[in-house]
Amino acid sequence: MDKISLIGILAGIFTTIAYFPQAYKIIKTRNTKSISLYMYIILISGISLWVFYGILKEDIPVILANSITLLPALSILFLKIRHK
Repeated sequence: MDKISLIGILAGIFTTIAYFPQAYKIIKTRNTKSISLYMYIILISGISLWVFYGILKEDIPVILANSITLLPALSILFLKIRHK
């Protein structure tokens, strides 16, 4: 594996796991007061477009990284709406 691919993989991993601490905190405290609903709607729209772009370009790393990132982002949005 070359250095550029490694950087891309690490970026995908870090971007994906970045959402888990926030999701965990919301699940534990049930407090979503400080979470912006519109920010997550816009973010999920952007991530979805990245998945669509990856599909169109047949770029598996883009598809996988963003599909996985959608899960915690959607979870946070769901919890925000549920605990509103």
